[in-house]
Amino acid sequence: MPKKIFTEIQSQKLKKLGILNSLDLLLHLPLRYVDETKINLIKNIRPGSMCQIEAKIISIEVSYRPRKNLTVYVQDITGDLKLRFINFYPSQIKQFEEGKILRVYGEIKSNSFLFEMIHPQYEFISIDTPLKNFYTPVYPTTEGLSQKLIFKLVQKVFEQENLDEQYPDYFGNLYRERNFPSLLEALKLIHKPKKQYEKNLFDDKKSIFHQRVIYDELLAHQFYFRGKYNENKSYKSKPIFYSDSIQQDFLNSLEFKLTNQQQSVFLEIKNDLNQSYPMYRLLQGDVGSGKTVVAAMAALQVINSGFQVAFMAPTEILAEQHFAKLTSWFTRLGIHIELLTGSMSSKLKDKSYEKIKSGEAKLIVGTHALIQEKVDFKFIGFYIIDEQHRFGVRQRLALRKKSESHKDFEPHQLMMSATPIPRTLAMSYFADMDISIINEMPPGRQSITTKIFSSEKRNQILETINQNCLNGNQVYWVCPLIEESETLQLETAEQTFHDLSNYFVKHKVGLIHGRLSSSDKKEIMERFKKNKIKIIVATTVIEVGVDVPNATLMVIENAERMGLSQLHQLRGRIGRGDKKSICILLYQKKLSDIAKQRLKIIYENIDGFKIAEEDLKLRGPGELLGLRQSGVPSLRIADLDRDQELLNIAKKDADFLLGQNPKDVSMHISRWHRNYKDVGRS
Repeated sequence: MPKKIFTEIQSQKLKKLGILNSLDLLLHLPLRYVDETKINLIKNIRPGSMCQIEAKIISIEVSYRPRKNLTVYVQDITGDLKLRFINFYPSQIKQFEEGKILRVYGEIKSNSFLFEMIHPQYEFISIDTPLKNFYTPVYPTTEGLSQKLIFKLVQKVFEQENLDEQYPDYFGNLYRERNFPSLLEALKLIHKPKKQYEKNLFDDKKSIFHQRVIYDELLAHQFYFRGKYNENKSYKSKPIFYSDSIQQDFLNSLEFKLTNQQQSVFLEIKNDLNQSYPMYRLLQGDVGSGKTVVAAMAALQVINSGFQVAFMAPTEILAEQHFAKLTSWFTRLGIHIELLTGSMSSKLKDKSYEKIKSGEAKLIVGTHALIQEKVDFKFIGFYIIDEQHRFGVRQRLALRKKSESHKDFEPHQLMMSATPIPRTLAMSYFADMDISIINEMPPGRQSITTKIFSSEKRNQILETINQNCLNGNQVYWVCPLIEESETLQLETAEQTFHDLSNYFVKHKVGLIHGRLSSSDKKEIMERFKKNKIKIIVATTVIEVGVDVPNATLMVIENAERMGLSQLHQLRGRIGRGDKKSICILLYQKKLSDIAKQRLKIIYENIDGFKIAEEDLKLRGPGELLGLRQSGVPSLRIADLDRDQELLNIAKKDADFLLGQNPKDVSMHISRWHRNYKDVGRS
């Protein structure tokens, strides 16, 4: 990049926008466009419309009380218009001289008898000043970078003589086949669209020039993830041979029958495990859909083939629940299960380390403690990660490298998520793995009814709680914080616990939150499961993993403050048995538009996949995923909801091109993702 394009000060300002070089600037696309290619007559303007007027200054008024105002009255041959400036400098007043001709652009407001523009764009012109022949771009910007300066810098980049050499089209034949323009032609027209084109197409990112650039980004994205997918197939793994007899023994011991989807998903996993390369599969299933038993069946086959299995959960409560459930299923089959969590005593940990290293422990359930240096598996053949979005890529890699005596082999991998991922998001950010879905609930499960109340109606809810408890059922009351916060003004768990304890003298109330010790949490949840606690006040620590079929009512305080996936996860803690369940969402007054949308979506939908789709529209992929892993390329131009068709095309083309010219593929990814390094075993 020639040094003369950006000054040092400009470079510092551009850096705030993520612009580090000339290509970054070219890919800093306009948000929208302004039509300054025509002049509107004052007699034709209407309130609410965006117009460009050419008129003569008739008079100026300056007032400082009751508020500061600079008013400029202008006139064309058809009528008068008022321009109003609330923030202005003395130098501006001198600029506006009677008789000067202005070209102004802005929104028309209705004010008494005379239309006005407030803080319009303006420039002083002469009679023969030509109109623009292109739509004016409006860029995302920051303090110290005006729209005109960004436009000027972009045009400077295009004036370079060697741009065609710097930014060639790597897949020319493909672009011609798709009827796409070249990359440079597309970018030139995006930054300076000729007025012969329809402006709406540019505003909506639907022009053929936008489509080319969006396709390019999606193609780079697919190259990255599908490259990872293909690379995974080049690694070695120990094939797991299926035993029908041990499978039947396990199924016969269960107190329930598998659903059709559980059976079909297990078949997919079974086929993967039989390969000589590692399985890398994501198992999605809504809250309570029965993912754990499918994972257990896969683990059983791996253990039967002579290998160890690691089962990692994000919290100790969830790890302990999995440990209890898996113990009840596997102990009768003579399989030794070990638990490893951070809060265990050093003595207990040392015993677990020894059993894991010797191979006596066949299935090891734990938290992040599983990836500590002291943990050394004899031969890990399979790892399962529950709520996989809570673990970073480094943590998963650490688990993969735990089998020191068998470094030449990769363990099979199964990620599980009770947070459904929209299809378009899965195609883009999870294209490096195979995906299985369970969206069929086990028979007997009752649908959950959701109700929304203002927090002012808390007292009415107390009687509903009382009736539930008298009927032998149990209640969750969820609070977001455990300490007072004047800024957020949220109800606290402690205060709610105190209030409910005083109100419900006949019903035992418990309190659980993240600051309690692991043993205290375990004791409280055990008492709740045994119905010794009727009402449990909790923070979102109970979002995943807690399974109490007798709990049929949940009250969520300040529901408007929570995200959709969190609300859906919390709601999934009830409705675990065959009793009808109700989730009550309490909200404070003065809801934002986004909060209203969220509550409406959760009220109208019980299907986690539908909720996830709506969440994607509200928040976008970056926030929804929390950027799934550090170093994973994110999308800056493409919109997965808007550009689904282009995503489908890019996915198909990426699979075809990956084997054709690896160098061009690598160059294309690097163009779009500056931190990209060739896919490797890092």
